[in-house]
Formats: sequence, C-alpha cells, structure tokens
Amino acid sequence: MARQTWKPGNMVYPVPAAMVTVADKAGHTNIITIAWTGTICSDPPMTYVSVKPERYSHHMLEETGEFVINLTTRKTAFAADYCGVKSGRDVDKWKETGLTAGKASKVAVPVIEECPVNIECQVTEVKHLGSHDMFMAKVVAVDVDESYMNENGKFDLNGTDLIAYSHGEYRVLGEAVGKFGYSVQKKRRSV
Repeated sequence: MARQTWKPGNMVYPVPAAMVTVADKAGHTNIITIAWTGTICSDPPMTYVSVKPERYSHHMLEETGEFVINLTTRKTAFAADYCGVKSGRDVDKWKETGLTAGKASKVAVPVIEECPVNIECQVTEVKHLGSHDMFMAKVVAVDVDESYMNENGKFDLNGTDLIAYSHGEYRVLGEAVGKFGYSVQKKRRSV
C-alpha cells in the first residue's frame, strides 16, 4: 500500500462541532463554534477550548473566565456552521440563528436550550500556545434535555443525532460498531 507524507498539520478527525457560549463583564454574550475542545481529565472533570486571540469571544473568556460547551445535533448543524463563520462583532448570533439563551445553573454564561447537553465551565488556566490560546477549565455542572431520558431514567446521548466535524464536513454520528470492553468480553456459548 502506497503512503504519502504531508507537511505537519492537525489531522485528528472527527472533532466536535460544539457551540460555545461566552459573556463579558458588561453582559454581552456570544456563540462561537469550536472544534478544538475535549476532555483533559475525569477526576476532577476538566475540559478545554482553544481560541485564536483575535476572535471576538476571546476577550469574553478572559474577562469572565466562564463558558458553556453546548453539544450540537443534526437540528442545530446550520446554526453551528453560522456561529463558526460569522463574527459576533458584526451580528447578533442569537437573533440570526433563532437559538434560545437559557439560564445556566452554576455560571453566568447562557446555555443554548436547543442543545441536548450543556457543559458549564470555569477557567482554571490559560496557555498561550501560538495560533491559539487554550482555556483549561473545570466542569462545574452538566445540564441535559430531559426529553432524551429513556424509560429506565438513562440519558440517551446517542439518540440526540450528535454531529461532528470531519475534514470540512459536518457528519451525524452513525451506527454503533462495538461498545466499551467488547474486544475482551467472553463469548457466550451456544447450547
């Protein structure tokens, strides 16, 4: 099999297409679509977002030290794209997308009510890394849409039609091909 070597770049795909909500001290809010986010550790629960300093949301993150990661779905894909290509300096993204700003439970930044999961965060450290600054944060609350609770009281995250961003395209996450630990599970014997 032939292989090509390309110049160094980030080719870790798919990545989230999360809408991140932020606010400044004056109470102005914005939505920025972020692909560079993820888990830092689970105990304590920590995450991050990486943002270019010239982005409108950057100063808001610096001022308040809070943000909410709002997971996106097939239904919010258009809004996620819009919030990623338009600047809050020029447009009111809430108005233009029709998204609803809801009250968060622990932070002063709004959640997006149309998103099935809202992860409330408080910044603990900022790393200046070159093209982006990484805002590392502790997760202080997770809000979920109760309409995705199943009959057993379990949240059905995979039933929300989550999307991811992969090499220039938004993709709905597809069928399950296994579950955690299936590679080492004992096979059932047939009788």
